[in-house]
Amino acid sequence: MSHSKPSPRIPRLLETSRIYLRPFEITDVDAYFPSLFDAEMRRLTGTQNSFTRAQVERYVESAAQDDTRLMLLIALQENDQIIGDVVLMDMHAKNRSAHIRVAIDQAAHQGKGYGSEALLLMLDYGFGICNLHRIELEVYAFNERAIRTYEKLGFQREGVKRDVLFYNHQYHDAIQMSMLEDEFRQRHMKDQPGNV
Repeated sequence: MSHSKPSPRIPRLLETSRIYLRPFEITDVDAYFPSLFDAEMRRLTGTQNSFTRAQVERYVESAAQDDTRLMLLIALQENDQIIGDVVLMDMHAKNRSAHIRVAIDQAAHQGKGYGSEALLLMLDYGFGICNLHRIELEVYAFNERAIRTYEKLGFQREGVKRDVLFYNHQYHDAIQMSMLEDEFRQRHMKDQPGNV
């Protein structure tokens, strides 16, 4: 994604020393739109459709009105550059469950731990603020780097959806993974005051 500075009125919802997560503004569409055509990102996410700028704008507007979805941009602290997004979606109040996804848009920013930091911020928010019990994700079996990252963070494999994606002339499996609130707290909060 290209450089995009947030307007002064946009709050930083969550942050670490290296990144922060902020709401998506309609003015961010121009920076976000080109990332939807990056060949590697399309492969890793299994994106088969093409999108117009108007469709992306409508998606951003509808996501902002959807109380079962929290879509945030990932930006660098040092220069406010947007490098990706992270989303909690399909939040279900009765089951206290949700799906999560993350994308780091450019190869120059991948493999540096930014995605892991964004996921941890969003997991903490999901479990600690949204009162979720279970957060799940789906990753294609060929995305070994992402699978290693998710396992390192504490996601557990639950199963495989066979031949779920047709891409580049062949079918690919998807791996189902999840994390429960107690697993998150035990792994990532045990050293904080008040936690055992």
